[in-house]
Amino acid sequence: MGLLQSVREFFFGMAVHEPVTLVLKEKAGLEQLLLLVMFGDMLGIPSPRPYYALKLLPYLWRKLPGWRRSVLRQRDWTDWAFD
Repeated sequence: MGLLQSVREFFFGMAVHEPVTLVLKEKAGLEQLLLLVMFGDMLGIPSPRPYYALKLLPYLWRKLPGWRRSVLRQRDWTDWAFD
């Protein structure tokens, strides 16, 4: 790792690391919300399956197993506060 690379990473971390991290978290949250609205019946949330959800299924099928695990793994503060 050269000096120029180290300086570049330092300024990236100082200037834009936090906004980039915030945008990525927001993107992940919106993606989870989209999948919940479209495929919530996989988790037991009744919703009419829209026609467009079936059209998007070939593009999103790889994300579904990881999405189900992440949604079912999430815990609210009330889960650990009242255990």
